[in-house]
Formats: sequence, structure tokens, C-alpha cells
Amino acid sequence: MLIFRQLFDPASSTYSYLLGDRRSGEALLIDPVFEQVRRDAALVAELDLRLVWTLETHVHADHVTGAWLLKRRAGSRIALACDSGAEGADRYLVHGDKVGFGRRYVGVRTTPGHTSGCLTYVLDDESMAFTGDCVLIRGCGRTDFQQGDPHALYRSVHSQILTLPETCLLYPAHDYRGLTVTSVAEERRFSPRLGGEIGEGDFTGYMNNLRLPHPKQIDVAVPANLRCGRPDDEKAALAEPAWAPLRYSFAGIWEIHPHWLEEHTDEVQIVDVREPDEFVGPLGHIGGAILIPLGELAGRAGELSRERPVVAVCRAGGRSAQATVILQQAGFRDVANLAGGMLRWRAEGCAVEGGVVLPSGVEADSYVI
Repeated sequence: MLIFRQLFDPASSTYSYLLGDRRSGEALLIDPVFEQVRRDAALVAELDLRLVWTLETHVHADHVTGAWLLKRRAGSRIALACDSGAEGADRYLVHGDKVGFGRRYVGVRTTPGHTSGCLTYVLDDESMAFTGDCVLIRGCGRTDFQQGDPHALYRSVHSQILTLPETCLLYPAHDYRGLTVTSVAEERRFSPRLGGEIGEGDFTGYMNNLRLPHPKQIDVAVPANLRCGRPDDEKAALAEPAWAPLRYSFAGIWEIHPHWLEEHTDEVQIVDVREPDEFVGPLGHIGGAILIPLGELAGRAGELSRERPVVAVCRAGGRSAQATVILQQAGFRDVANLAGGMLRWRAEGCAVEGGVVLPSGVEADSYVI
């Protein structure tokens, strides 16, 4: 029996895929995300599986892989393309390789074009394939960085993916519209970039004129992924705080979920590091929060107890991330950032004091009194 789960990282709109063989208990995970390692490891344990491999479809530019962290925590091995240029993997894959998990396996197809080291993984019975950014749902990945080549991508898709059985389900590495899966038949017929009678010249002209901005995380993600996700501070990445279910970002910041914080506000110290006019402004503030603007925090850290955990909050999570660094430098051990700040707090329906009641469809940060 095959166990299959599609997992999602909302920050980068990345899909990860867990495949398991029920009889042996062995599993592999395709395109894990660093910040989701705790979630993924918990799911593997709950399903009574043993993670034996993490696979990368390519060296990602929009998130950091969780491969290294899962290897340290779960003992899994890392595999990715021989042409990826990455170091630290246990196996470097070439076209025609097979990666087994129990009695099942995925076959490896080299599909360069989005990057020079892209792979597509095809389940042994060709019922599903994991295409990375080569084939998205009614689209494809860009070809203007990391040795991308529109000619190569067109040929990869038409020779290695669209030649699979029509019923083969295609699972991409990303989707930004909430779509989850497509099929060979659908993409052959409906893809505006690669389907129908679209020729290589048409496709190349289209791709060469996209004029897209570079991914926001590319300067962090690509160097990290060329190390298979190994962080500079390995000890911190492997730590397990006991006071809350925190998530460790590759930037080195411990983050906390709004709903857990809302249910445990009496157990922590909430420090709002915005300016006073923001604290009483349209976004409001969290009940019981202590206002200490970021510029004053280093000098006023003594006002906080070192015996209780501290959660830093700001508008969107940037200043509060810096606040956690300041507090750690001041000797505070249990510190976390409210990622997304008050914008996320309000978007998730958590209670606020002050602020404004917004008209339907209006964001608090843009509302003017």
C-alpha cells in the first residue's frame, strides 16, 4: 500500500511530497522546507514511517531545503541531481536512476531548463510524477537564472514528462493559486506555454520576455541549498525549546504561531517594539503587551523578567525579529518572534485591544482613520 501526502509551506507556496511504503514502513520526502521540518517529522512519526531519503527536484531559489536538518533529526539520506553543483549529499542522481523506499521506487528523469540541475521523479507504476518547477499547473518555471535555458526546458518537458501516460498525475513544486495537481492529458491540451501546437520557437520567445523580478530569497536560499540546507549555526538549528512549539527559520530566528500565543498569553511576556503611535493605531495591540520601541529595547531590557519567555511583536515581523536578537544578546534564553506581526495576528482573527473595526475586505494596515 502506498502512503501519499501533499504538504504545503504558505510562506514560499512550496509543495513537499511524502511517499511511504506501508509494508516496510520506509518513506521518502520530496522538496522539504527548512521551516517545516518539525511538522514533517511529526507526520512521519504519526504514520509510523521511517524516512530513508529526502529528494530535491532542483536547487531552489525561494526557500531553504530541510534536507540537512531532517538528516540530522531522522537519519534520512540526501539525494539530488549530479548536475546541481551542491555539496553534502549522500547520492548524486543521473537519468535512469531509481530511489527505493521499501518495495516501491521513483525513477529519475533529468529535465533541465528551469535550472541546469532539475529532476523529475516518476513513481514506479507511472501513476504520478513530481515535476519540480519544470511543469507547474498550466505553466512552468522561469528560465532566466541558475543556468536556465528555455530551449532545454521545452525539450525536457516534451521528451520526459508529456510522454508519460495521459492519466499520470503531475505534482508541481509550487502553486500560487491554490491548485494542487494536474495531469499529462490536461497539460498537453490546456497549458498555454507548453500544450497544444506551441512550438519551441513560440515557447522560447515567450520565456525570454517574461521580465520577472528575481525571487526575494534567492541570495539566501541558493547558497544554503548548495550546502543541502546546512546552516551556519548547526547547534541552534537542532535545539528543541520546551516552552512552546516554535519554528526555527533559516535566518536563525525562533518563530511562534499566533493561535498558540493567543491561548497562552498569561504564560509569556509580550513585547511590542513598534512606536507609540503604532501601538494605539489602526492595527491595535495584543492584550497585556508591553510597549518598548525597538530603539529603546537594549537599554530597557532590564524591565523584563528573565524567568518567563519573551515574545516580540511588531507590524510585520521584521523589527521584532531584530528584537529577538537584541534580547538574546542581553542574556534572555527563551525568546521568539511573532512572524508576520500584527498583520498576521489580525488576519488570523486573533483578539486585539484598540485598533479599528474594519469594513469588509479592507486591510488594517491600509485603513486611514
